[in-house]
Amino acid sequence: MAVHTVVLIPGDGIGPEITDAVLAVLEAAGAQIEWVRHQAGITALETSGEVLPADTLEAIEHHGVALKGPCTTPVGEGFSSVNVQLRKTFDLYAAVRPVRSLPGVKTRYEDVDLIIIRENTEGLYSGVENEVTPGVVMSMKVATENGCERIAKWAFRFATQRQREKITVFHKANIMKMTDGLFLRSAEYTHRHDYPNIEYTSAIIDAGCMRLVQDPSQFDVLLLENLYGDVISDLCAGLVGGLGVVPGANYGEKEAIFEAVHGSAPDIAGKNIANPLALLMSAVMMLNYLAETTEDNSLLDVAARIREAYDEALQAGEKTRDLGGNLGTAEFAQAVIKRIKHN
Repeated sequence: MAVHTVVLIPGDGIGPEITDAVLAVLEAAGAQIEWVRHQAGITALETSGEVLPADTLEAIEHHGVALKGPCTTPVGEGFSSVNVQLRKTFDLYAAVRPVRSLPGVKTRYEDVDLIIIRENTEGLYSGVENEVTPGVVMSMKVATENGCERIAKWAFRFATQRQREKITVFHKANIMKMTDGLFLRSAEYTHRHDYPNIEYTSAIIDAGCMRLVQDPSQFDVLLLENLYGDVISDLCAGLVGGLGVVPGANYGEKEAIFEAVHGSAPDIAGKNIANPLALLMSAVMMLNYLAETTEDNSLLDVAARIREAYDEALQAGEKTRDLGGNLGTAEFAQAVIKRIKHN
């Protein structure tokens, strides 16, 4: 197995302790990773005066892959969000969040297996706002043909690689005929001309949300523009136990950043009670990505063994407190480690 270099951003609050737990699991599973540590968020601000220092950006650009813990951006002090800056700097236009029911984590649903793919750079989050007249402000929803086409092609290619069967686009093209209409037409064209192997459907987003909570199993891959994807990805996380049990990844043409999508939870930092599972699951996504991009198939085996180990730990009731268990952060990592099977 080759050694792969990855930028590690532990983050703030609970970030360092869940990062330590994840690194322990990866090492025990035999993942050959050389970590290059850099900072972002409050921790970086205290040492460098910036929430996203230039050396962190340079490292990500150089190595192409990063694993990131939750980062805090100061509120009301003129600093841009760390996550937004990363997306813009590296044009990380595809955000992916797999959501599945986990053994031993009881929710209202037992058969959730979704992948949410979100366009990450356009829509209302483009940040185009202005004051039309005193007391009247406006936000502009931006959709470009290039942006809509590339996320559609990326989503259908990803679904094909993952052997998924159906993509559903949630939209509001009945009202926003130009912006959502362009997004919808791009997905339809990509399906029809390039990926007829994948079943394709669409739904107006309000009706789609109702159907989601009625029966999540009727959906497979959801493709959404930026704002809808932001909202729906959190909604779907709630179907399986919350943000603490779902991973996240942001992909561009050259770089990919894998991250826990939950917050930094400073109120419980240092208490050894945070759940490291979301970051661990994101690390498994990272291993799969490295396997695909470097053709190191041994990483697929490592990823599969880690996933099997944490599934078994959850099924056995060895969980952190947020999931109804009594294990601490480090103890949960050890519960996973003892279940890792070696070839």
